[in-house]
Amino acid sequence: MIRPPFTRETAVQKVRTAEDAWNGRDPARVSLAYTEGSRWRNRSEFVTGRAEIVAFLDAKWKREHEYRLIKELWAFADDRIAVRFAYEWQDDAGQWFRAYGNENWRFDADGLMAERHASINDVPIDETDRRFHWDRSGPRPADHPGLTDLGL
Repeated sequence: MIRPPFTRETAVQKVRTAEDAWNGRDPARVSLAYTEGSRWRNRSEFVTGRAEIVAFLDAKWKREHEYRLIKELWAFADDRIAVRFAYEWQDDAGQWFRAYGNENWRFDADGLMAERHASINDVPIDETDRRFHWDRSGPRPADHPGLTDLGL
């Protein structure tokens, strides 16, 4: 487990580990990266604790099909990391979206995330505008471009 205080290298590793876990779309596994009482603000929703995180992510990934996420380190200090991210997904009607956002994370001494504050905007896109192409069952391949390389 990567613990604070973070260096640039460990912050980048922490971000990529989070990205890979979310791309695996296993709510129970993802929840283990958070403290038992972790507090989230996700758009207009407030989530507290692992059980609520699991319920939130389960519902999210049932409605957001073909979910693919890329995160990028924005800043870090001591026990905090800021990231920017984008993800693509498709709704039940077949409409594609790209969600853009920022997250601020605070970690406990063991490296578990205690707070997550997310601001996110969804933009409808055409299927031809999609840029995140990899096997949906797992993490982004190491050779797939990141957000900066994609011009996002």
